[in-house]
Amino acid sequence: MLGLFMPVSLSPLFSQHSLSEGLGLFVIYGLAGIVLAVVGYKLFDKLTPGDLHQEIFANKNVAAAIVAGSVIIGVSLILAAAMSS
Repeated sequence: MLGLFMPVSLSPLFSQHSLSEGLGLFVIYGLAGIVLAVVGYKLFDKLTPGDLHQEIFANKNVAAAIVAGSVIIGVSLILAAAMSS
């Protein structure tokens, strides 16, 4: 019973090198994900009729903004699944 409350050393599991490497990969994957999400949105905008960007910002079309947000979320989910495997 006393073995459950013994202090556990985290040094084999955690080191400064692994932290800096993990943070570096986090930044790289994060930036790559953001760039690819924007590219996916721009590609969707080019492949569909009309100008989605103009509809959102010039015409203040809420429905177009919802579609654009859905596209970005969909592309981001695909990217997250691809990056995690």
